[in-house]
Amino acid sequence: MTEISTFRSRTGKLNCSGKEFYDFVTDIRNFERFISPDILSNLKAEKDSLSFQVNMLGAVNIRITKKTMYNRVVFKGENQQVRDFSLIADILDQGKENTEVNVTLEAEFNPMLKMVAAGPVKKFLETLIDEMEKYKGWKDTKEQNQFL
Repeated sequence: MTEISTFRSRTGKLNCSGKEFYDFVTDIRNFERFISPDILSNLKAEKDSLSFQVNMLGAVNIRITKKTMYNRVVFKGENQQVRDFSLIADILDQGKENTEVNVTLEAEFNPMLKMVAAGPVKKFLETLIDEMEKYKGWKDTKEQNQFL
């Protein structure tokens, strides 16, 4: 028996506009800047999808499934352990250079897997928000770099 489990990050405070953050995350290739190469391998990224190998989880495939301009981006993912999960970025634009972001992971876990996964998932979300808060290159997207 599986049930939907929801894990939420703390609110991250970013030094960019909501539009800059939205433009950045809607090109999924930019996410590799926030993921440590120590935990994944075989990264294959396109604008709307990403696949990689994760230690102990195997192959992970992620794609953008919903975009609400400057407010929300929903990424759907799957792998052998967790057949269906969503990573949701909620954006609250606070002005020209300030944006708040919450990231939520929703996944179908059986009770045993939920116990095992809860700690690593929470750590992943906190690390993701920490890295986003440190990041300064929001205007420097992969799409813009392709035209240089």
